[in-house]
This record gives sequence, C-alpha cells and structure tokens, in this order.
Amino acid sequence: MTDKLIHILLVDDHPLVRDGLRARLEAVPHFRVVAEADGADDALRQAGEHAIDLVLMDINMRGISGIEASARFRQQFPAIAVLILSMHDKVEYVSQAMQAGARGYVLKDAPGKDIVLAIETVMAGGIYYSAALARQLARPSVQENQLSAREQEVLQQLAGGHSNKQIARTLDLSVRTVETHRLNIKRKLGIEGQAELIRYAVQHARFEGS
Repeated sequence: MTDKLIHILLVDDHPLVRDGLRARLEAVPHFRVVAEADGADDALRQAGEHAIDLVLMDINMRGISGIEASARFRQQFPAIAVLILSMHDKVEYVSQAMQAGARGYVLKDAPGKDIVLAIETVMAGGIYYSAALARQLARPSVQENQLSAREQEVLQQLAGGHSNKQIARTLDLSVRTVETHRLNIKRKLGIEGQAELIRYAVQHARFEGS
C-alpha cells in the first residue's frame, strides 16, 4: 500500500470510541488523525478548517445522520473520501450510505486491521466492505437475466417495502400470482427466507439505479 501521509477526521459522538480509533490508527506510520468531531455539523466545519483526506464516520449521531452527512461531504468536499464505521450490518444501511457518497462501510466489530485495510483501499480509489457485508452483497451465481421482466418488476416492488397485495394492485396481478413470482425469484436466486429476499431486493434496486 501507499506510504503517502493520510490525514483523517474521526466523527463519532462517543469520546471513548474516538480515543480507541485514534490510538489504533496512529499506530500506522502514514496515518494522521488531524481532527475529531462529535457530530456531522462539527465534522463539516472541521473539514473546512483542516486538510482532510478521509472521514471515518459513524451513522448514528446527534443531529443529522452519517448517511446524510456523507451526501453533504460529497457536495461540499468532493475530494474527501468518506468511510462509514457502524454497528449496523443491514444491507439497507450499506445501500443508503453508498448512494449518499460513502466509499466504504466497515463494521465496528471488525478487527482493527480491517479498518486499516479499508482506509488504504478507499484512498487508493477502491471501494471497501467488511467481509460479513461482502458476503451478503455478493451473489456471484446470480445473473440478472435469470429473472423475467415481470419478476424484476416484483423485485423492485419488494425493494420499496410493498406487500403482496400492494404489488398485485400496482402490477395488475392477483395476489396468488405475486406469491408465485416471489417463490420463483427465491428459487432462481437460491434464497430461502423472506428477510434475505428483501435484502437482495434492496441491493438489486441500488444497482438498477446506479
């Protein structure tokens, strides 16, 4: 990886968390934590006052969320990379964060070496997900053309949180037909549970909109 000095802004509303992150990151010779913030508004102010290369930011904070803050960073400081560090492992959060402009998403229970790798990957121009998230997001055996046009429409409706009755009404189908489409989608994607189907639907919708 590069030895170029990377200037980091830590954003978390728990001082002990920031202290632990600072200690871990500054053990890496080419990392420098140059500023800290306890919320998004403070983070944006700090970014205007310091030379920042990367923001390591939580999602749940007082005031605006880390997801909304990612969008503001993209708008106001497009040269600064945003890396989310969160306890939330739901694909929906990952999708929202990446749509907002984040370049990576690391779980708080990940090993310290993962955070280092995430920062270096993002600063090298890549995208990084924690391994547990990558397993959820990756569907190497699934090709979009495995699904019929109608099944993809149902999948998009599922991503929007619609029930079978709502989908049936929107697509002018019977509820039984919608249920059949859902079963076929799960069979083709190798998905078993309803929750996993919804997770895939949300991720599929993100790719469709990208």
